[in-house]
Amino acid sequence: MKIVVDAMGSDKRPVPDVQGAVEAAREYNVKVLLVGDETRVRAELVKIGNVPPTVQVVPASQEIEMREHPALAVKDKKDSSIVVGIEQVKQGRGEAFVSMGNTGAILTASVLYLQRIKGVHRPALGALIPTPKGPCLLLDIGANTDCKPEWLDQFAVMGDAYVRSVLGLAKPRVALLANGEEDTKGDQTVQAAHELLRQRAAETGLNFIGNVEGKDVPAHLADVVVCDGFVGNIALKTAEGISKMLNELIESEIKSNPITMIGGALAMPAFKQVKKILDYTEYGGAPLLGVNGVVIIGHGRSNAIAVKHAVRAAKRAVETNILETIRSGVAARA
Repeated sequence: MKIVVDAMGSDKRPVPDVQGAVEAAREYNVKVLLVGDETRVRAELVKIGNVPPTVQVVPASQEIEMREHPALAVKDKKDSSIVVGIEQVKQGRGEAFVSMGNTGAILTASVLYLQRIKGVHRPALGALIPTPKGPCLLLDIGANTDCKPEWLDQFAVMGDAYVRSVLGLAKPRVALLANGEEDTKGDQTVQAAHELLRQRAAETGLNFIGNVEGKDVPAHLADVVVCDGFVGNIALKTAEGISKMLNELIESEIKSNPITMIGGALAMPAFKQVKKILDYTEYGGAPLLGVNGVVIIGHGRSNAIAVKHAVRAAKRAVETNILETIRSGVAARA
């Protein structure tokens, strides 16, 4: 299996991108195509040393910065690491694409070059939200700010496929994010999507459990939570902000006096375990679902561990043939 990795994606590129890709090649028995500035990538490989022969370099002379307009950048920078990387998948030289780069540019290039799976209205971007009981897939988180009911219905199908394939859950609980648990809650789009999902559940066996509220996401009352990209992005960024605030607050309070510092030292193993549970690097990246190729997008601030785990997620998605699962799910009510 060949996984294409954007070597010029992260904020600290190409260091974590290359390191994570090499570690993935060693640990997960995959071939890795590193796409990017050949001189810089090879220099990093030399620093790492003892690089497996399964790691190869694909030159790309351009980079797409985070601040650039996605559509214009993809159009103007045909030799960027994102476009060249996506092209590798399109041409069959790789089976999945992993990048910590510009999300909008990756989405644009994926739709333009890989195109959508037949019958899919809009691709959706998901995020695995850490919870004490395991990750919850939230989608969409920004690819589609305004959605139609049938789009949300398909997001549920694609999210269900991803969780079953990559996380190994036999019958994921699928829910709609709304302002109340009752069937009548939510705006007109959510209410209409609710009815479509009730019908799909009856016809296909999708484990649709109804509506959940924002507080229910970290409580892990559902394995897949569906919403439009506007709501999803706000929910995700709010969760990230609260997590960061709590970490900083706990650290500040522990250091506030000698007694709490002693208590903090004694509780350090528990703090480390909690930090690991809530660490986004454990999941690597967000799947872009609905395009004709496996695409995993990570944080720009990703470290080597996050990149390695993103490759793991891509490998798992390919192994379980998630694209065919999505095709079958979409076709079931086409």
